[in-house]
Amino acid sequence: MYLSATFWKRAAERAIKTAAQTAVALLGAGAVDVLTLDWQALGSVSVGAALVSILTSVGSAQVAEQGDPSLV
Repeated sequence: MYLSATFWKRAAERAIKTAAQTAVALLGAGAVDVLTLDWQALGSVSVGAALVSILTSVGSAQVAEQGDPSLV
């Protein structure tokens, strides 16, 4: 299951979405001055969230049907 290209494509898609959502949440939808924002911290937290998403996909792979890395 973990060697399936479909599994990794779906897990990567979820991780990218999670990273983007985290970045948007940290930006505060424009409420933050973009020029003084700590971009390194923003990137670090977003990458961390993406890693958690990948680990969740791997951990839930045994529960899912047809290799879909989801708990649903």
